[in-house]
Amino acid sequence: MSDPIRMEIDGEIATITLNSPASRNALTPQMLCLLADAIKEFSSNTSLRVAILTGAGDKAFCAGGDLAKTLPLMSGDRQPETDWDRRLLSDPEVLAASGLREYQLDKPVIAAINGACMAAGFEMMLGTDIRICAEHATFALPEVQRAVIPFAGSIARLPRQLSYSAAMEMMLTGDTISAQDAWRLGLVNRVVAASDLLPVAKTIAYRISKNGPLAVQAVKRTVIATSGLSLIDAYRLEDQVKKTVMSSEDAREGPRAFMEKRVAQYQGF
Repeated sequence: MSDPIRMEIDGEIATITLNSPASRNALTPQMLCLLADAIKEFSSNTSLRVAILTGAGDKAFCAGGDLAKTLPLMSGDRQPETDWDRRLLSDPEVLAASGLREYQLDKPVIAAINGACMAAGFEMMLGTDIRICAEHATFALPEVQRAVIPFAGSIARLPRQLSYSAAMEMMLTGDTISAQDAWRLGLVNRVVAASDLLPVAKTIAYRISKNGPLAVQAVKRTVIATSGLSLIDAYRLEDQVKKTVMSSEDAREGPRAFMEKRVAQYQGF
């Protein structure tokens, strides 16, 4: 049996794949635990600079939480039966890291959305930084149709990423939107042919990986930290980060390499 979460490393880029296409990559307790482990490995590995998150097959990026295993476990309708079940319930870092929510990850993550992106899969996508989707991708938060709520970050994040009214329509109706609608709303960066999905995501990942890693991570960390702050407080935080980045060896290497017409050799310090 193949691993339900696959992590492949190519130089400074990690590709993390939800690998259960027969179930539309629905998230079981085991998958959530293994996905959290992959995210933590990416975060701690200093040689890795960018991650691509995608799903196996051509039907779904992620259909959400497994309705037979995960949701009943979390609602109390099913008792824990396996070590994966028990870890999911006892270790708060599993949902934090796997959902890219309340887990500090300064490195950028690109979502390559190869099909249906629903419920928990949609919420996971909201924790990524750049989103590329195939033309046949669809998006929805259908939880209210099942008398539950999107509880992995959407209520807090979606109105910050879209307009209030667009976010509320998605969450209150549970209706599905197309790839083109997702692009029009600003939910995704690009819509591409399915055959171009991973190549485009990898091209962007490669481009980012060649930038100064200290600067890239500082940008992401500061954007997240300043969300909701007053403009004055946000400027103060930006000033603090500027001092750290501008005093780094990378900040000296970048302009020097440009003037010497050579490729910069960034070290991340």
